[in-house]
Amino acid sequence: MNAEEFEKNINVNFNNKDLLLQALVHRSYLNEHPGFRLGHNERLEFLGDAVLELIVTDYLYQNFENPEGELTNLRSALVKAETLSNIAKEMGTDDYLLLSKGEEKSIGRARDVILANAFEAIIGAIYLDSGYENAQDFILKNVISILPDILANKLHIDPKSKFQELAQEREGITPAYKVLEEEGPDHDKLFTVGVFLDERMIGKGKGPSKQLAQAAAAEDALKKYNK
Repeated sequence: MNAEEFEKNINVNFNNKDLLLQALVHRSYLNEHPGFRLGHNERLEFLGDAVLELIVTDYLYQNFENPEGELTNLRSALVKAETLSNIAKEMGTDDYLLLSKGEEKSIGRARDVILANAFEAIIGAIYLDSGYENAQDFILKNVISILPDILANKLHIDPKSKFQELAQEREGITPAYKVLEEEGPDHDKLFTVGVFLDERMIGKGKGPSKQLAQAAAAEDALKKYNK
């Protein structure tokens, strides 16, 4: 992996190139390369997650007078895996990740989670390499910068709340969510959930938890209900 090349992508110069390299090492890579000189990125991800949340929280607190619940929704929209994954893709992170051959083939949500975690690890690496202010500058440029789009498109309002508001406005009915199917062992469940208005199933979604499956079902319902 060419660290200098990726530094140009993210517009950050590292004093310790190994920190950047380690931020891109997925655990699976070490299973196939046990002699690799660096560890995987999970500790950096742990640190970067905390730095990201603090900086985003501080920015929202300083710049918005909204109540706590609304600030929480804004922060969630900024730091959720889907958002971070999209930012990481725009930086070309996919081309520099060190993954096992199996993980290299991963697509969809599994790949998005890997990219989001790598993005948080990069933040952790920046923080360790050059301090809080540089990490803050990176987050302001790459994460906070998408806040106007989130506000304009109301992306901070979760799909369940959006669909409930729409259904109550149109029909005076509160949506109900039902688990339709559970697959897989306890440690790796996949839930299929339907969202209903009375007896009508409007949308259906899957996820590794009931909450995520409900959100996916609400998103599906919004697409169909708005047609």
